[in-house]
Amino acid sequence: MNTELLSTSLASTAPSKKPFEGLLVVAMEQALAAPLATCRLAEMGARVIKIERPEGDFARGYDRAANGEASYFVWTNRGKESVALDFKQPHDRAVLDALLAKADVFVQNLAPGALARAGLDSDALRVRHPRLITCDISGYGAEGPASTLKAYDLLVQCESGLAGITGSPEACGRIGVSICDIGAGLNATIGILSALASRARTGKGCGISVSLFDGAADWMTVPYVHAIYGAGAPTRQGLQHPSIAPYGAYATRDGGSVVISIQNEREWRNFCESFLGQGALAQDERFSSNYLRVQNRLELNALIAQRFAELDLAQALQQLQVANTAYGQVRSVADMARHPALRTWPMAVGDKELDLVAPPVRAPWDSGRFTAAPGLDQHGAAVRAEFLAA
Repeated sequence: MNTELLSTSLASTAPSKKPFEGLLVVAMEQALAAPLATCRLAEMGARVIKIERPEGDFARGYDRAANGEASYFVWTNRGKESVALDFKQPHDRAVLDALLAKADVFVQNLAPGALARAGLDSDALRVRHPRLITCDISGYGAEGPASTLKAYDLLVQCESGLAGITGSPEACGRIGVSICDIGAGLNATIGILSALASRARTGKGCGISVSLFDGAADWMTVPYVHAIYGAGAPTRQGLQHPSIAPYGAYATRDGGSVVISIQNEREWRNFCESFLGQGALAQDERFSSNYLRVQNRLELNALIAQRFAELDLAQALQQLQVANTAYGQVRSVADMARHPALRTWPMAVGDKELDLVAPPVRAPWDSGRFTAAPGLDQHGAAVRAEFLAA
C-alpha cells in the first residue's frame, strides 16, 4: 500500500489538537457549578489545577456510587490536577501566588468576600496580572441583601420560582438533577470563552461573574412575563404542557407511559385521522385550535387516554409513528442507560473502568475516553516543585 496514502488516512482519523492546549486554569472550587465549568475547559485541552482545602472538596463525600467514589466528583473533576492548599498559611499562599502568576484563567466559587479579605479578589488580581481572566460564581451575586444567603441547588430552585411551576397540581416539585448548579457552570464556561476571545483581541484580561439565581431567573423569563404582564404564571401541570394541547403523558394498556406533542394544526389533523381514527374530531368546535384545546383539556385528555388504554406500548408507538406524531417514552434511569442514542466513554475509577456519559459536545478533538479524576492532593508535590522553582 502507498505509505503516503496510509499516513494521510491515519492522520485523518486521529483526534485533532484540542483548542485550549497550553491554557492554564487555576480553580478554587467546590461542589458542582465551578467544577463543571472547569471540567468543560479541561475537555477542551486546558490544564486545570484544582485547589482544594486540606480536607478536600466536600463533593468527594456526597455518595459512593462510582466504585466507592462520589458520582458528582468523578463527573465534574475528570482530567484535572489536585493540590491541597490553605492559602492562609504563608507557604501555601506562596504556591497559590506562583500559580496565579502563570494562570490564564482563575475560577472560584467560595463564599462572597472570602477572597477579597485575602487580597485575591478579581480586581486585585488583575492589578498584578493584567492578562488574567477571573470568573466568580456565587449563589445570588456579590451585592445586595441576597448576596449573603447560602445557595444550594434546591434552595435556588425554590427562591427563583422554578419549583413553584414544577411538579403536580397537588405539590411543588424539585427538578430531578442539580439544574441551577449545572446552569451556572455552563454559563461560567460561556463567559470564560467570551473573555478569552476578548483577550485575544485586546491583550487584556477581564472579570466575569455568574450566579445560580441569575441563571434560574433567565430560564423563568416566560413564566415571569405571563405573571407580570399576562394572565398569570403557568400552574403546575405534571407531565402536561401549560399552554399547548395535546402535549402530555398517557398510559397504555400494559402500563407504559408515552408523552405526545402536537405543535400545529397539520399534526393535529394527522393525529385525529391516523391515531384516534376520528378525523372529524379535528374540526370539533372544542378542539379546532390550540387555544380551544387548552381550554377544553379535560375532555380532550379523556378522549386521547381512552385510545391509549386500548393499546399496548409497542402498538401505541407503532401507530404514533404512522401518524407522524412526536412522542417520547417516559423512561426510568435504567431505561435511559439502554437508550439507543446514549453515548458513553470509559473512565478509570479506582480499580475499575466505568462507562460514563460522553460529553454533550461532539468535536474533532474527542479522545473517546476520560482521564481519571484526581485523588486529593495527588499532584501537590509536583505542582509545588514546578511553580515554586519557576
